[in-house]
Amino acid sequence: MDNERLRVGVVSSVHGVHGECKVFPTTDDMTRFKKLKKVFIDDRKYEISSVKFFKNMVICKFNEVDTPEEVQKLRGKDIMIDREDAVPLKKGEYYIADLIGCDVVSDSGELLGVCDDIVPTGANQVMQVKGKKDFLVPYIKQCILDVNPEKKQITIHVLDGLLDL
Repeated sequence: MDNERLRVGVVSSVHGVHGECKVFPTTDDMTRFKKLKKVFIDDRKYEISSVKFFKNMVICKFNEVDTPEEVQKLRGKDIMIDREDAVPLKKGEYYIADLIGCDVVSDSGELLGVCDDIVPTGANQVMQVKGKKDFLVPYIKQCILDVNPEKKQITIHVLDGLLDL
């Protein structure tokens, strides 16, 4: 687990004329932005001066950004936080950044590929696996048998039909 920073959002667009930006949150609790004091974009530190919410977006004002033109330069960029500023995990929970790049192995020991991402789908999350054959795995306890970020390995149960394409 060598990721010292974790992504919490992506700058989406300009909001207003005073340098506020709309942020698409990539954290499961967007209200956490209220507690953040500093974030990083392209390894540059930004201090958050205000946060509000509109629909599924976070509206942020950074002390270092005063114009819509400055926000425009940040569009599409990841908003990162230091790992120590992240929400503490409960037992059995993992940061997505720690799962990406893990080998995905079947319960019979076969290497199937590498975890490429974890994507929310509404009912549950889905793990994208890149390998000889790319596939999706529902991130549910019936499929995800063991997660070991230290060994960079995720063991799954291959449901019938999962690899049939």
